[in-house]
Amino acid sequence: MPLILAVNAGSSSLKISLFQRRVNDLPRLLLTSSTSSISSPPAKFNFEVIDVPGSESTSSGNKESVEEGIRDHESAFEHFVQRLARYAEDLKRATQVPDEDRLNLELSQIRNVCHRVVHGGNYLEPVAITEQTYHHIERLSDLAPLHNGAALRVIHAAMAVLPNSRSIAFFDTAFHKHLPAHVAAYAIDQNVARKRGLRKYGFHGLSYAFVTRSVAQYLGEDPSQLNIIALHIGSGASACAIRGGKSIDTSMGLTPLSGLPGATRAGDIDPSLIFHYTSQASLDVENGGRILSHKGDAAREVHISDAERILNTEMGWKALAGTTDFGEIVRKAFPRSVSEKPDDNEHALAFNLLLDRILHFVGAYHLVLQGHVHALVFAGGVGEHSVELRSKVGEAVSCLGFAAVDERENEGVEEKKGVVVDIGNTGQCGKRVLVCRTDEQGEMAGECSTIDDFW
Repeated sequence: MPLILAVNAGSSSLKISLFQRRVNDLPRLLLTSSTSSISSPPAKFNFEVIDVPGSESTSSGNKESVEEGIRDHESAFEHFVQRLARYAEDLKRATQVPDEDRLNLELSQIRNVCHRVVHGGNYLEPVAITEQTYHHIERLSDLAPLHNGAALRVIHAAMAVLPNSRSIAFFDTAFHKHLPAHVAAYAIDQNVARKRGLRKYGFHGLSYAFVTRSVAQYLGEDPSQLNIIALHIGSGASACAIRGGKSIDTSMGLTPLSGLPGATRAGDIDPSLIFHYTSQASLDVENGGRILSHKGDAAREVHISDAERILNTEMGWKALAGTTDFGEIVRKAFPRSVSEKPDDNEHALAFNLLLDRILHFVGAYHLVLQGHVHALVFAGGVGEHSVELRSKVGEAVSCLGFAAVDERENEGVEEKKGVVVDIGNTGQCGKRVLVCRTDEQGEMAGECSTIDDFW
């Protein structure tokens, strides 16, 4: 069976999974790779074999290493391809594998390369990369500057390194194509909005598609009947109201900037704040200073590129607590030993601010769904790993009829197997509280394998 490569380019990371296509079944995950700290070298490279017979006899299988030669997303992708090629050669020499179990992982077997692209604009379905589609995605890069640019660089590298494979773009925005008109619209001149494509698009769609399908299977529900509130909380964070398996509202908008705060994004703010934030006028209001002077010597012009850079890269947890590591924020806000002093300032502020904004969206979406909710679902790096955040959210939403969080189950999520884990008190009736180990690469590979035009 042919192979599918699924690629997920972050602002400073690259995650790759290799799958074997199977007819009438989900693709078989063979191996994964991740490269981190691309923008702050040296980059860290990981290569992990999941399900390849004979792998134990090779010398180029599971490895973690620091790679000085990885300078950008292109070189990160090229490094992975080189490592995969060496591993495939080693695998061919594995003598103990029966012929019927032997896998051919040569690069020529990779039929399709699936790329996660954050902003697809008016593309509502996956598209094969051509000159036209490439330039369309390129034009949208300003609306998702932390991700679309990285995805384009990897697409370019894939087409050069794997010229016989088809590159296909899968869009995070596509899951939100069913947003009602009044939800997607902004209160601006609609002639201008339509001309310029100014509306809510929503993001993290590949994750939400995976979560919807996985939770429906876990609960034994038809996806078309499933109502959930999903939280994808990671360096980028968002919330989504899903009714009948379709997105009916989500916290991110025209760009990933709106909604919940993230590691370096501000989330929802007063639109005029950026001008006050960057003003050189005195802002010491408590001591009688001016809020913002419009005099030429005090005010300065803020270009859109400056504003977007600041709001995308200098805000969020980084601005509040001086770190983009949410685990560090939790450790300093909630020390586990009496010898540690609680940090009731910036780290607690960052935690409580995120908690507050999450509760705003959960409450609103519970109302939008008219209380008919099967589950509240946590996903994403923080959602899947932060015991404290899940506990605080769970405590707050119990008034809406959600099962109380079972602290033993909540703390034991890491040890539990399976894609979906129930952390609610199973002895209580009510709406479920779940954790879903989302898999954007798996979602792309699964969808790719079912689209006949790609085969």
